[in-house]
Amino acid sequence: MSMDLNMMQPKCTHSAQGTSCKCGLCCTKITNFGVSRGGTEILRDVNLHIHCGDLTAIIGPNGAGKSTLLKAILGEIPHNGELKFLDAKNEGTTKPTMGYVPQKLDLDSSSPTSVLDLFAAALALMPIWFSYPPKIRDRVRETLARTQAEHLINKRLGTLSGGELQRVLLALALDPIPHLLLLDEPVSGIDQRGLELFYQTVSVLRKNYDLSILLVSHDLNLVAEYADRVAFVNNKTIECSGTPQEVFSAEKVIQTFGLDWSKRYQRNEKDRVENAFMV
Repeated sequence: MSMDLNMMQPKCTHSAQGTSCKCGLCCTKITNFGVSRGGTEILRDVNLHIHCGDLTAIIGPNGAGKSTLLKAILGEIPHNGELKFLDAKNEGTTKPTMGYVPQKLDLDSSSPTSVLDLFAAALALMPIWFSYPPKIRDRVRETLARTQAEHLINKRLGTLSGGELQRVLLALALDPIPHLLLLDEPVSGIDQRGLELFYQTVSVLRKNYDLSILLVSHDLNLVAEYADRVAFVNNKTIECSGTPQEVFSAEKVIQTFGLDWSKRYQRNEKDRVENAFMV
């Protein structure tokens, strides 16, 4: 995978060595968080810390409020409680840059809009009617390379496969490189190869760019393999959180998903699953 080293954020070393965090955003701290819409309570008493460089997966049954949590963090819907963005000294920072990849993007398959058109519309300060300056094209190609999608630059959006479109949207969410990347079931409807490629790409991005990533997903096998932390949303709140092993071993999670976790881990493994299965 091609990575733009010039745009990489400095790696945060505070967690391992106790030194100052250089990436700007050390922790997103959610405390006593709640969301109500139309008089209906959707989330209450949500508490979660998201650390830089970590991939935190949000799991739970349908309708539990997972997507609502992401939209509230983005500021798209109002919430109560506290949402703080902190540096390594536990001091508040300015609101971080956020990237967002939605579940899906409804497209007109007959539209002539290309991947380049989409990026140019997002990046250009003024409308571009006839052609794109070389610097725009070069920037788009460079950005697409982060997700192995540079070859798609001239393709029409309506002709992209599900996996190709999600890689394009992921690349778009990475320009500029965000502090916090929010992924809302970004691989829904994608085949197994596309799933694995997407998660591998996200894993590389996390390590190289020191991103805080919050991922909503129903694919528990890949969550178990790639996530650093997992939060289980149920009954309008986060009922448990921790490492994948801790969360998937919790009785309430086993009851919800019908998981048999006993064979998922080898004794000396910590946060990786080679032969996960559903019962």
